[in-house]
Amino acid sequence: MDIDKNVLEEKAEILKAIAHPGRLCIVRRLLKEGEKNVTEMQSCLDAPQSTVSQHLSRLKAAGIIEGKREGTEIYYSLINEDVKKIIESIF
Repeated sequence: MDIDKNVLEEKAEILKAIAHPGRLCIVRRLLKEGEKNVTEMQSCLDAPQSTVSQHLSRLKAAGIIEGKREGTEIYYSLINEDVKKIIESIF
């Protein structure tokens, strides 16, 4: 059973995106607690808002999270089922 090279590349990109302690923390927290905004996630990383926003951008570009605007805030949620399984299995 051969796996398409494109599928392997897609899965590798997902793993690369979560293979950073900060992004792993964000994804784990979203899985455990549900939607969060940038300010709520700053405590997870103990990092400036700009750093958290950069991590969120990377996760969003990889199709792992999505953002939903409510007024001036954007609330992020975990949408990738593969990542949910990965996080559940390693924690």
